[in-house]
Amino acid sequence: MTAILTSRLPDCRPLLADPDDLTLVFQPIVDLATARVVGYEASSRFPGTAGPDVWYAAAADCALAAELEALAVTRALAAVPLLPDGTSLTVTVSPHLLGSAPVQDALATRPDLSRVVVQLAGHTPVDDLDALRRHTDALRARSALVAVADAAAGLPTVAAVRPELLTLDRALVTGVEGDPVRTALTEVVRDLAGRIGARLVAEGVETAAELAALARLGVPLAQGWLLGRPTPEPAPLAPGVAALVGTHAARARVCEGLAALVRPVRQCDVGSPLPAVPPAVLVGGRGEPVGLWLACPRTREPHLAPVSLRATPSDAVAATLQRAMARPPAQRFDPVVCTDASGAVVGLLRVDDLAAALARA
Repeated sequence: MTAILTSRLPDCRPLLADPDDLTLVFQPIVDLATARVVGYEASSRFPGTAGPDVWYAAAADCALAAELEALAVTRALAAVPLLPDGTSLTVTVSPHLLGSAPVQDALATRPDLSRVVVQLAGHTPVDDLDALRRHTDALRARSALVAVADAAAGLPTVAAVRPELLTLDRALVTGVEGDPVRTALTEVVRDLAGRIGARLVAEGVETAAELAALARLGVPLAQGWLLGRPTPEPAPLAPGVAALVGTHAARARVCEGLAALVRPVRQCDVGSPLPAVPPAVLVGGRGEPVGLWLACPRTREPHLAPVSLRATPSDAVAATLQRAMARPPAQRFDPVVCTDASGAVVGLLRVDDLAAALARA
């Protein structure tokens, strides 16, 4: 069986002898906050119908994996002058091959790597993480940035090299808008990126729903067929795509937090006389809310009500409105009490204001 499978792999030696048969395509990487292309990922295209994975498997089978990756790196670095101003080029390298002589020679063809992101494949195990760290430090000394692909699968590599960029694999992006597990994992990787000072790139964005979910989750960068397919030359963002990204960015900013919607409110210590005119919040000894002094919407008569929902200024508008509307009917339109990190009252949020903010988006 092994012999049969091996015989089906392409022979990569003619390709290495005639490197012009290897071509490149460029897929845009988009800043979701500004609807602007900030970089391109260079991918190899090989002759025939076999995909890159088959070609790299064939190269590994005949002990030429480093040579084939070196060819792809050389071709990619030669394309840096084609980039539009203000953009970078992402070049993927297998981490276990980064220190090999062919790949090092390929990286040396461009001494200045200030517009280059060297992305380490996250699925490939690495035996010597110390050596990998030394190689990535050497790349940074030449002004390159370092990325780790599929951060969820490459955590040991992330810990070793402390990359400037992480990627969120397509397996987590696909269907993220309706999957609480994918949403939670995206939040974990996003928070990891933030804690180590890296930026997160979501890969494989193919639907507007995925784009909207990623924007709401605060993922800063994305790529995928929805945003731009791979092209033989670096291409700008299509006007319609830019408009779509801008729309979702605006909606995400509205949903980003509640701070702009918080209304000041009087606070009364428990046991103190209540004001003649509601609203007011009854607070305990630490400033925490323990009750509401409200006016009945129909009769305008003041009454005491429980604190049925709390939120913080950083909570999302959409999520807070959803929680508010999930309350029992008698409390559904009561104000939401906004508190700070210590639990002290900051102000009140009206349900009507939450709904209006979403409608404006």
